[in-house]
Amino acid sequence: MINEEAKKNALTRLKKIEGQIRGIGRMVENEKYCIDIVNQVTAAEKALHGVAKIIMKRHVESCVTSAIVKGEGQNKIDELIETIFKFSNK
Repeated sequence: MINEEAKKNALTRLKKIEGQIRGIGRMVENEKYCIDIVNQVTAAEKALHGVAKIIMKRHVESCVTSAIVKGEGQNKIDELIETIFKFSNK
């Protein structure tokens, strides 16, 4: 479960990303230089990647750790590994 600090951090970053996405939309509407648009899309992707890291870190600290302590960790570990593989293949 996500704690208040991680939640606040993730939401703050997501609001900034939301603004970035709107800006990219305006760039497309205004037919800005293609490479500038691609660079902004790349920046937004990296920002989303950062949010995913915050949430994944918190998941390990809470959900995975709790499952391990209860002796039920293998499913959470398998789920985490699968998610990391998906996350790293982007």
